[in-house]
Amino acid sequence: MSVVICVYTEDRWEDILAAVASVRAQTLPALETLLVVDHNPALLDRLAKEYKEAGEVRVLPNAGLRGLSAGRNTGIAASHGGIIAFLDDDAVAERDWLRRFADSYRDPRVMAVGGRTVPVWASGRRPGWFPEEFDWVVGCSYRGLPPGRVRVRNILGGNASFRREAFDIAGGFATGIGRDGDKRPLGGEETELCIRLSRARPDAVLLVDDRAVIHHKVPEVREHFAYFRTRTYAEGLSKALVARSVGAARGLESERRYTTRVLPAGVARGLRDQLLGRTGGARRAGAIVAGVLTAAGGYAVGSVRARRNGTTFSVVRTGEVTGRVTGAAAAGGTEATGGPAFAGVGRAASDRGDGGATPAAARTDAGPSGADVPTGAAEPLAPGAAPGDVGAARDVPEAEGAA
Repeated sequence: MSVVICVYTEDRWEDILAAVASVRAQTLPALETLLVVDHNPALLDRLAKEYKEAGEVRVLPNAGLRGLSAGRNTGIAASHGGIIAFLDDDAVAERDWLRRFADSYRDPRVMAVGGRTVPVWASGRRPGWFPEEFDWVVGCSYRGLPPGRVRVRNILGGNASFRREAFDIAGGFATGIGRDGDKRPLGGEETELCIRLSRARPDAVLLVDDRAVIHHKVPEVREHFAYFRTRTYAEGLSKALVARSVGAARGLESERRYTTRVLPAGVARGLRDQLLGRTGGARRAGAIVAGVLTAAGGYAVGSVRARRNGTTFSVVRTGEVTGRVTGAAAAGGTEATGGPAFAGVGRAASDRGDGGATPAAARTDAGPSGADVPTGAAEPLAPGAAPGDVGAARDVPEAEGAA
């Protein structure tokens, strides 16, 4: 298993070191850890010096567009592992994280496995107004996800793994969608990739195992309502792009369940807590309503923009990524040559709305990348069931993750 960690700022220096240390401490050792630096030469040079003597840690520059999607694609193209795991740069993995992922890949139908992400609040505790149903806003697992090992529509990118074959089949992460360090906190690229993979391989199984745990740092700025509002609005924008690519039926199927079941239950819980004199109940209920309305507003604006501008996003040919990785490594003075390119090439069908992949892979709008968002239909496995016993995915009252 290869582990890819995308990084972009020296402000997270200690977090990056902690993330790498957690990978190096795994009970199932990783074949390699790839640190992909997003267009930051100073950070690239500093990390290259830090890990000069660590043979299993490789530092390389993002060979594509600025943003998380291109950084992940760079890591995929440079990696050697048959399974590629992704870890956020401000998270640490528990010691059996990779082992839990590996357990599920004994079933050859399993193409992707995600895990549970636990928030670590900078203030030391969850803000009283912050509803657990919206933990995807800060990149974490949220209330409404079923426990155990479950089959899902899509997994979350900050705590995720894919079989290399998945990228051969469907292509990599789309650019023109998702997060780019200094821009609006968009998301949706994991959702789009997973739906594209399921369409290309209908028998593919995607799982979330809540025993594969990481702890994700939530900075103080993200504990405020201003960020909550910005993130939920950006999620609406992102969902409009995903729905335009794969069609609203697939792009929003889990969100409908989440909105009609999980969130009303959360509002009722908050109001009940208020009546029982528990702190913050009414504010949590209000935050849920505000989050829904803000996301809906973002979706409406994003849909209009997409229709008007013909916004597209695409997956570049990975052979091209591999060539750029090698060239960028030579220019950056770091070791980045490596794994086979995935052959799959996909283009988001922005105007057709049917999500079909084509051999064309022309780059479109420069995209942000990476954030984690709400989605995911899931079916729990029976107690003691092996991965091969997974049934067909179905909707449950939950969604997916964030940021």
